Amino acid sequence: MKIYRRYLAREVSGAILLVLLAFLALFSFFDMLIEIKSVGQGGYQLHHAFGFVLLHVPGRVYELMPIAVLIGTLYALSTLARHSELTVLRVSGLSSWVLLRELFQVAGAFAVATFLIGEYVVPPAERAATQLRLKERGRMVGQDLRSGLWVKDERSFINVSVVLPDTRLRGIRIFEFGQDAKLLSFTEAGEGEYVVPDSWRLTNVVRTILHAEHAEVQKMPEMLWHSALNIDILAVLMVPPDRMSLRHLSAYTKHLADNHQTTNRYGIAFWKKVVYPLAALVMVALAVPFGGAHSRVEGVGLKIFSGVMIGVLFHMLNGLFSNLGAINNWSPVLSAVTPSVLFLLTALAMIWWVERR
Repeated sequence: MKIYRRYLAREVSGAILLVLLAFLALFSFFDMLIEIKSVGQGGYQLHHAFGFVLLHVPGRVYELMPIAVLIGTLYALSTLARHSELTVLRVSGLSSWVLLRELFQVAGAFAVATFLIGEYVVPPAERAATQLRLKERGRMVGQDLRSGLWVKDERSFINVSVVLPDTRLRGIRIFEFGQDAKLLSFTEAGEGEYVVPDSWRLTNVVRTILHAEHAEVQKMPEMLWHSALNIDILAVLMVPPDRMSLRHLSAYTKHLADNHQTTNRYGIAFWKKVVYPLAALVMVALAVPFGGAHSRVEGVGLKIFSGVMIGVLFHMLNGLFSNLGAINNWSPVLSAVTPSVLFLLTALAMIWWVERR
């Protein structure tokens, strides 16, 4: 590898890591201020709040990586331009396109790191953080509906009042329908525990079987219940879709599709997980036309501010297209890819304009 490549990679990587560390410190401080308000609720103490914030750090790394790449690259290129090092490289034959190619190699490493963190570190860390807070505060997992969680499993509808942090279920009601949409049986259970694949052990079970002219009531202390409802589906309650792994998103989307339910929201989240790491490459492309020009010391602050604004705009557009896609039932791939494609085309057009000048 040429000397300038190693030097450029070292300067840019160091700046990105420095910016990322600064952002993590800032956001962790704000997270801690929010958690302190919950200290004293149940058994939730200060060290639990610290633990929650630490477990939340991988999610922050995943979320902030593209912005850190943008600002870090802007700062490194502006510093090189201010010291005339970038000018020397350009005189030596380094065009903006070659510079972009070299920076893509650095950004590629951060893109891979973003994918690995988002896929293998963030989901278990977020789940552990949520379980810690719920357990110590003595609360259950809340649901969107007052009646609890509803899940469709082929011709059965399942209602769960509460989901405990350890994924045990309480207040279970199972409505089983026939092919003619008539109610065949109604089962109530006090508690359910996941024991083997696709099976739950229900306790304090009361099952009502509806016959043509009468109803039969069965009371059982225990019952093994086979259902498509499993730990992966319950994980949806513990981790937001954008923090779930691709495996969990794929499994839950398939479950919804098999039961003829809307999958658009989770389809968009799946493709955003696929595309999001590549945002590091888009951010590097945006940094080249801004950071490559010669500037005085006063100009660096303006470029950093511009970088922050571009990063915020990218984040807002990502959220906007996700919501519009879910509302208007757009293609999940289109909703997830469009912001990155728009920013990349803008960056390439700006680089072309700078080169022509």
